[in-house]
Amino acid sequence: MFVTAAYAQSSTTEGAEAHDAAAAGEVHTETGVAHEADHGAGVFPPFDTTHFASQLLWLAITFGLFYLLMSKVIIPRIGGILETRHDRIAQDLDEASRLKGEADAAIAAYEQELASARAKGHSIADTAREAAKSKAKADRDGVEAGLAKKIAAAEARIADIKSKALADVGAIAEETATAVVKQLIGGTVTKAEIAAAFKASAGN
Repeated sequence: MFVTAAYAQSSTTEGAEAHDAAAAGEVHTETGVAHEADHGAGVFPPFDTTHFASQLLWLAITFGLFYLLMSKVIIPRIGGILETRHDRIAQDLDEASRLKGEADAAIAAYEQELASARAKGHSIADTAREAAKSKAKADRDGVEAGLAKKIAAAEARIADIKSKALADVGAIAEETATAVVKQLIGGTVTKAEIAAAFKASAGN
């Protein structure tokens, strides 16, 4: 900090006047105590032994006030804050535990429902498979029965046609044999004789 020459000169002048007044035994206007030239010269005020009593008194007063402030105001507030936080943490832990229990219960219910749904799905699939097998078997049996009826009808028709054809063949053979005999020997034979001859040839 810079000091001007005028301010330094005025300060020097005021210091010299104060020193002269102290030397002349003038009384201080605020305390009413006469200045002494060598009283407390060069001693830092907190280390001055004449002020120890007042310093200790003010230290005790300040410490007491600070202790009362700490014990009556600050510590109860801090304790209340800690208690509130402790209660809030305990409530949060209880809430978290409750939510965890609900989540575990929900997961268990979900797994149980999933297992039930899987079992029901397997049951439905088995039932559908058995129903499909039964229906396929019934359809196959129906088709086979229809085919068997058609085959039986076809075989009966074939047998009828075969019998008719054989009957026609017999009649044609008899007529042919009669004509052949008539051409060969010039005679006639009866149908009974021709039928007997056919039977004899069939037996051989």
